[in-house]
Amino acid sequence: MTFALYRVRCGNHGRNDGQCDRRLILVDKQGITGRKVEYHSVLYKSITHFAVETAGTFDLDAELKIWISGNPVPIQKQFNRQVDIYEVQGLLAHFVAG
Repeated sequence: MTFALYRVRCGNHGRNDGQCDRRLILVDKQGITGRKVEYHSVLYKSITHFAVETAGTFDLDAELKIWISGNPVPIQKQFNRQVDIYEVQGLLAHFVAG
């Protein structure tokens, strides 16, 4: 699985709702070829809280849970050691609080 965290900027397409740069875009590439792709777009202000769970110091596999307002079930994403989960946590904290 590939996980990406983007901060999207809007172009001027006749829309000026101010929401384009305030969303979390989750991209989940599935399968061996990565041809199946799932996208989630979530407003930062809709994130009520998030949690990071790691297996330990030497095992860098981790899980991220993001709770969205109005949904009791969190979005869950698994990370391997190729992704710095602490960097993702810092980015989320910055954009959700900011």
